[in-house]
Amino acid sequence: MTVSALIIGCSGHVLTPQEIDFLRRFDPWGLILFQRNCQNPEQIKALVSSFRDICGRKDAPVLIDQEGGRVQRLGPPHWRQYPAARVFGDMFEESREDARQATYLITRLMAEDLHDLGISVDCLPVVDVPHPGADNIIGDRAYSSQPEIVAELAQRAATALLDGGVLPVIKHIPGHGRATVDSHIELPRVKASAKELCEIDFAPFVELSHLPLAMTAHVVYEAFDTSCPATLSPAIIEGVIRGQMGFEGLIMSDDLSMKALSGTLGHLTCSAYAAGCDVVLHCNGDMVEMESIAANVPRLAGKPLARAEAALKCLNYPQDYDRDHALFLHSRSIQNSL
Repeated sequence: MTVSALIIGCSGHVLTPQEIDFLRRFDPWGLILFQRNCQNPEQIKALVSSFRDICGRKDAPVLIDQEGGRVQRLGPPHWRQYPAARVFGDMFEESREDARQATYLITRLMAEDLHDLGISVDCLPVVDVPHPGADNIIGDRAYSSQPEIVAELAQRAATALLDGGVLPVIKHIPGHGRATVDSHIELPRVKASAKELCEIDFAPFVELSHLPLAMTAHVVYEAFDTSCPATLSPAIIEGVIRGQMGFEGLIMSDDLSMKALSGTLGHLTCSAYAAGCDVVLHCNGDMVEMESIAANVPRLAGKPLARAEAALKCLNYPQDYDRDHALFLHSRSIQNSL
């Protein structure tokens, strides 16, 4: 059986019989973990191992959102609390080199946490550029409101993950920073001109377009497509992301169960692939929803398969780094963020 162009979630700390049956029937490309799936290190290692054993692929991607700050699926008491990205951006205002070093080393600690558990993909860095008046869903998850700083620090974070044996996912392409509503709840519409978007919001993604994985934004950019959010828009995915930005890596949708998207999950799944997504993401572990999506998911083949294979080839064995200094910088950054 070939692999499905799908990333799914699961419901708890272990795979249920129904989830095991689903994995055997559909063989999704990846599994994404949330806080509900994370109890302690040994439990996570067992969950990751069971997923890969059932799929029969030792390199089957296991993803997580481990950003630091508000979005951290792994936390105390078993894992460190990490600072939000904005801490590094604020540091940049005082010292560019200190910010670059801290971003790299502290993200490298996160990569170590994930690699030790068998988690191979982190949905980081956030490359969005927040704007005044935008909803706080991005907020301090972004490194800065200046695109140049976002690009530089996001690149340092991505490099740290790769050096730690973890794949980065740039998000939320082509930019979520102007959204005035939370796309988990409703559909944001951005009215900025194409010139503004290209010069500010899209610019950091262009700088990081060489990276292997990206996640879409459920946002309408009226200058390019007045009706469809990026996830469902050929004008955005093929015209902007592939065309203007030159991104050649694998594009995954953001979670199809988010309220920004309307319509049946089957229709949304077909629309995302038709728009140019290589893989779709479904996070909540609801088996009825998963079945509906999987029934409309193609097998990975052609260019999407080549992109998926190229991404996995970017996985390296972790490189040496100054762990003691990383721990020192982590402690100081947490103290400064309190």
